[in-house]
Amino acid sequence: MSAKDELLKIFSIKLRSLFSRLTINYNILQEIRLRINAPLLVIYGNKEYFVTDDAKLVDNPERAVFITKNEIRETMEYISNYSLYAFEEELRQGFITINGGHRIGIAGKTILEQDSVKGIKHISFINIRLAHQVKGCAAPVLPFLINDQMDGIYHTLIISPPRCGKTTMLRDLIRMLSDGSEYLSGMSVGVVDERSEIAACYMGMPQNEVGIRTDVLDCCPKAKGMMMLIRSMSPQIIAVDEIGSMEDLEAIDYVIGCGCKLIATVHGSSIEDIKSKPVLGELVNRQLFERYVVLSNQKGVGHLEKIYDGSGKQLF
Repeated sequence: MSAKDELLKIFSIKLRSLFSRLTINYNILQEIRLRINAPLLVIYGNKEYFVTDDAKLVDNPERAVFITKNEIRETMEYISNYSLYAFEEELRQGFITINGGHRIGIAGKTILEQDSVKGIKHISFINIRLAHQVKGCAAPVLPFLINDQMDGIYHTLIISPPRCGKTTMLRDLIRMLSDGSEYLSGMSVGVVDERSEIAACYMGMPQNEVGIRTDVLDCCPKAKGMMMLIRSMSPQIIAVDEIGSMEDLEAIDYVIGCGCKLIATVHGSSIEDIKSKPVLGELVNRQLFERYVVLSNQKGVGHLEKIYDGSGKQLF
């Protein structure tokens, strides 16, 4: 089923008709945002547009379709197959992953139980983030990550501002390391996919290609997941997205101490930017990572800016 067909079936009847008439390339459609009593908005080709009644993309919000409470309600019914209760665990995380790996972010009134989020009701905001793979995007990076013995990889941190391709790069590295390449035989990879963005699991099955030697812990906190994988799945490599907490740092120490290699991502624009952050700065100063890959969108999403070794020497 195409990305367009997967998406059309989750919308209300009115919105389904609208998107079926919209002439766009779904390969570069990134987000669809529905907010009650607000204009229908999409992120397309890394730019924000509003959608009109005659299925056009425009810059002016006053010309856009405005989302009603009924559109939100009906869309949620289709997303959940009329049973939000079945998605109770995912709703606690604030999103639902659907067939095709697309992630539906949800906001409204939270239901609390002993300071923990039990669920969400009065849902008024929906953000559909489309799952995209760019197979081969990590090919220029991989040779720089192979260790001197040519039998494994260096601990690697991918640095990127938001929406500049760090998760896409990480996903492709996982796939190439798991399947094997001309540089390296396939290795066992454990993925902690806290927000279901890397493998995009649907009912436990990855919707994105993450390789034949990859095991995934879906919707699991990074720090806990790293330790669980080490104890249960014996990975040679662990991959996680968006590190940053002190708990993450403790888990990273544990992973490295067990002899497992780590690939992680972080929000930032440079090594200097990372150094200025309390927890991440400690990672850099201790030279826990042996390779730094810096991405930007200067020449398009996922542009490879620089690669450094652990001491800060520029390799690319």
